[in-house]
Amino acid sequence: MARGLILKALSGYYYVIEEETKKMYTCRGRGNFRNKKLTPLVGDQVEFQIEDHDEGYILKLLKRKNSLVRPPVANVDQVLLVFSAKDPDFSQHLLDRFLTVIEHVGIEPVIIVSKIDLLEEVEYDKLKTLFEYYREIGYTVIEQSAKTKANLEHVIDVINGNISVLAGQSGVGKSSMLNAINPEFNIKTDIISKALNRGKHTTRHVELLTVYDGLIADTPGFSSLEFLEMEKEDLPGCFIDFARIGESCKFRGCFHINEPKCEVKNRLGEHDVYDKRYAHYSKFYEELKSQKPKY
Repeated sequence: MARGLILKALSGYYYVIEEETKKMYTCRGRGNFRNKKLTPLVGDQVEFQIEDHDEGYILKLLKRKNSLVRPPVANVDQVLLVFSAKDPDFSQHLLDRFLTVIEHVGIEPVIIVSKIDLLEEVEYDKLKTLFEYYREIGYTVIEQSAKTKANLEHVIDVINGNISVLAGQSGVGKSSMLNAINPEFNIKTDIISKALNRGKHTTRHVELLTVYDGLIADTPGFSSLEFLEMEKEDLPGCFIDFARIGESCKFRGCFHINEPKCEVKNRLGEHDVYDKRYAHYSKFYEELKSQKPKY
């Protein structure tokens, strides 16, 4: 029996790199995984049996430290949230939605703003305040361009030594960024649909790619995230700025919605980005409140 890491999952096959030899094996999952309602994921540490030449069967999934549902990846150190500055336009609402889901599963988010070279000075000035706010509350924000290669070295720095997931809307430049970091990847890219203002999905499976001293998952494009495993009680802790400010609320466990003497609401009107985050927070709260019970 050998140990390894699943680097790719495609059409029922799992491509496992063996721990010691670094040799790749093509594996199937044993039928008992289905009976136990377990699904091997890219990023899983596994025990597997080599049956014939370079093929084998996964026998056991080792304990995960975390997992994502969409994209389906396990044992993630950080999620690189890629948002284009333009084409498609930057969306603070979608950013806050992504951050909420990633904070809930306890994974470190890194915000990467692509296509920064497309912005005129006036357009950049409008976004600069937003970027500065997210930095102030504790997030890493990297403004980069695959075309000019601006700040790609900073992207490499955060990838090194980690298992990362690359996530974001279709068409924001995830594949272009990876190709700029290493042209040998040759990941297919596609043009933006002007009618829909979004790209076509160009990545069809999840795969961990070696990027310098790290592994990064290039994942199928998607444009929204559902609050699959969240309850409304989880939401306040997922807005890290509100969680800190909320320590001064009069009532412990304040939802920052209807409670009196709420410090989070008292701060409204002081900062435009903050106000928009609160509007998004309120919308997410109502969405979670209206969800059907999970039983």
